[in-house]
Amino acid sequence: MAGPSGGAANPITVINDTEMHWRQWAVVVLMVLLNALDGFDVLSSAFAAPGITADWGIPRSELGIVLSAELVGMGFGSVLLGGAADKFGRKNTMIACLVAMAGGMWMAGHANGVGDMFVYRFITGIGIGGMLAATNAVTAESTNNKWRKACIAVYVAGYPLGAILGGIAASEWLLDTYGWRGVFDFGAIVTAALIPVVLLVVPETAAYHASKDNLDGVNKTLGAFGKPAIGSLPASAADKEKPKVTDILSNPQLRPVTLLLAFGYMFHTVTFYYILKFAVQIVADYPPGYDPSDAATVLTWANVGGFLGSALFGFVMARFGMKWPTALMLLIGSVMVVSFGMGRETLDGWQWATILTGFFTNAAISGYYAAFARGFPAYARATGTGFVLGVGRLGAAGSPLLAGALFAWLGDDELLVVSIIMAMGSILSLILFLMLPEREGDDLVAATPVTTDKIPTKDTA
Repeated sequence: MAGPSGGAANPITVINDTEMHWRQWAVVVLMVLLNALDGFDVLSSAFAAPGITADWGIPRSELGIVLSAELVGMGFGSVLLGGAADKFGRKNTMIACLVAMAGGMWMAGHANGVGDMFVYRFITGIGIGGMLAATNAVTAESTNNKWRKACIAVYVAGYPLGAILGGIAASEWLLDTYGWRGVFDFGAIVTAALIPVVLLVVPETAAYHASKDNLDGVNKTLGAFGKPAIGSLPASAADKEKPKVTDILSNPQLRPVTLLLAFGYMFHTVTFYYILKFAVQIVADYPPGYDPSDAATVLTWANVGGFLGSALFGFVMARFGMKWPTALMLLIGSVMVVSFGMGRETLDGWQWATILTGFFTNAAISGYYAAFARGFPAYARATGTGFVLGVGRLGAAGSPLLAGALFAWLGDDELLVVSIIMAMGSILSLILFLMLPEREGDDLVAATPVTTDKIPTKDTA
């Protein structure tokens, strides 16, 4: 590692090979919190679903439209704002996304019909989609080789953590005191409060600055992380022909990885969001039926399982690699969804069913996010992650629509048949994940042209 007067050094290598500074840990913690916020914001409509249904008198088919709105927006946000994070910076994109999320949440709390609610949730979803792409890149680019996998797993665990805390707040306080509208207002206030925190705590990543040949920016970030400055950027980052973010689809090495990750993730989200979006309504309706505040507890417990699955799976990947453990989680997760469809006679039974389902389906999500972080070079990391997440949101958005259509076609009492069909998404995902090409070597690629970067996905720790 070169000092201020030294020669060229790769800033990504500097981050990779040095100990974590307290500021790096602070960034990781904040990324976990932002992902937790995304988890609450996405599932706020699920917490509010019984109240919305009662107030507006809408059937499950129309409820599916409401529940899919932010997921459609997330698809657009992941693709459009993921690219913005590579063009304008991760930090600027996160601030813009927080503004969109806060505004969309506040307006949703004051909606008066399905059409209004769809628009406001769509706006919220755009912000969430861009945020997911940017925060995943920041987590990967702000951590060293030793801690990256664990940090990414804990970052992914932030998503169900937000749903856990949001579920507790919704079931124990917000729904009883303020009604379903209070869920959205609460989310808007918390979102807005995090804007100044991001401005103060998060520096733009060194990998982003290096991809733009910005030596001053690189050294500013290295200084924030307690690293010595470097004298110049390596020739591979500054002098060679500039790679393009479109390499994720045009480059013959990156294209198959991108498409397999995108469509594999998409199929898994069909299964994943079926439970997250419909569990509360199913438990409220399924005999003997429960009050909305009691039914909302199953979603909280689903995310308790999800948090544990995501957090613990990081250590599993560090020990056993990424590919086969993730495949196993996809398989067991699909079995748990089928088991959920067998119904339960007590609220405790429903809660345990969703804990187990959440554990395995979220562990598989952690495996996918680890693959995203390793799958793209720094100059296109947010774009690649955004593209994969955007395609994935097609499955997420389609999940409540598909489930709602199946219930309308087969009948609300055909829970097991609907659950078996929805579980097939994870099975298709399993097949595509196992098709990912293997390679020698490991870890994140540098901000250099694709021809010199490594492509995932060999299972090495």
